[in-house]
Amino acid sequence: MRIRSATPADAAALLKIYAPYVRDTAVTFEYEVPGEEAFARRIRATAAQYPYLVLEEEEGILGYAYAGAFKTRAAYDWAAETTIYLRRDARKKGYGRMLYTALEDALRERGILNAYACIASTDVEDERLTNASRRFHERMGYRLCGTFHQCGYKFGRWYDMIWMEKMLGEHGYAPAPVRKPEADGAETETPR
Repeated sequence: MRIRSATPADAAALLKIYAPYVRDTAVTFEYEVPGEEAFARRIRATAAQYPYLVLEEEEGILGYAYAGAFKTRAAYDWAAETTIYLRRDARKKGYGRMLYTALEDALRERGILNAYACIASTDVEDERLTNASRRFHERMGYRLCGTFHQCGYKFGRWYDMIWMEKMLGEHGYAPAPVRKPEADGAETETPR
């Protein structure tokens, strides 16, 4: 098992993981499954500035996690939004923790100090959305910092969106500039 940087060539495999979340859940508020080329462009654009990681074993990719801009203004350079998706049969096995820990480490290496997760949430769990993502982030040390009530409409129902945050580093005076990802495609071996 290993964690490595994603490439646009991974688009088809990552799309197989993501598509059921779009089609069957309110985990993402996206309505239509993107095409493979569009997904490859997303990977390329994200990886140019932020870490985009996949967790794979011999049988294939189990999940992926990436970061993106929290906001585009320069004052927000030290903050990033985080995202994770696991293959449905790979959940509740510790893979999410493994992948998110690697993502947080990569963000720290680049000088990112704040990680934010934007999560679909509900007061009443249903077959389309549970609060598993919120519970996962709480276990990872994130804390609730905001709720937007009934802001996402999908499958004939309104869902909330919450923001959770985790401080990844110390906030000193005049922080060092954030570093871009290295283009060498370095990978990290992860023991199972």
